Amino acid sequence: MKLAGKSSVVTGASSGMGHAIVERFVREGASVVAVARRKERLEALAESLKDAPGKILVYPGDVSKREVNEGMIEAAVEAFGKLDCLVNNAGIMDDMAPIGDATDEMYEKIFALNLYGPMAAMRKAVQVFEAQGEGGNIINVVSEGAFHTCAGAIYCASKAALVSLTKNTAFMYMEQGIRCNAIAPGGIQTEIAGSMGTPNMKGYGRAQKVLGCSPAPGTGEQIAGAACFLASDDASYVSGDILMVDGGWCAM
Repeated sequence: MKLAGKSSVVTGASSGMGHAIVERFVREGASVVAVARRKERLEALAESLKDAPGKILVYPGDVSKREVNEGMIEAAVEAFGKLDCLVNNAGIMDDMAPIGDATDEMYEKIFALNLYGPMAAMRKAVQVFEAQGEGGNIINVVSEGAFHTCAGAIYCASKAALVSLTKNTAFMYMEQGIRCNAIAPGGIQTEIAGSMGTPNMKGYGRAQKVLGCSPAPGTGEQIAGAACFLASDDASYVSGDILMVDGGWCAM
């Protein structure tokens, strides 16, 4: 088991990539705080993993809120005695609007979850890692949208900012043994499109020129495999990297 004895926090755990990451981590022996707003889905996930080698602690909450990000880290330390890995997976889409049509309301909604949430969680996690004195590991889920124009201006900007935060954190805490990497999924079969609402047709039409080149959709399990590698000791010399898991889309 690659993650035996490791304590982790995974956000966006109730569906899609987050669900698959929690499942993979627990089956690999990790103790995981699974975080999402939908408590009933978290409880169903926990029930499905009751016989797995690792452990799961359900933590319902909205990770756009500072107190939830801090609380989930504290819950991991209290329940498992330490924190080894933070996976910032939770995220939502914008409505595909180009910058000329972008609204303040959409900006506040997207950046609160896609950037502020990970930032608040990383801040708390780094403080815990430094106090523990044994290094630590952060994995941020960004997007092909940080590099391609495959979504709206606000979503792409939020994910590009998270890429920059990933690299900055890897550099700043290198000497403390704190690793920070990101996974950039391409088109993955998840529920994120449901967060889009009614798309802006100007932006949606332009994005189709890029989306039409995308390979067949990947699965949450493929993202979970990448996360398991980055969370494991196999990736002990990997930091500041953006792992593209996109079926080769980034090469087009």
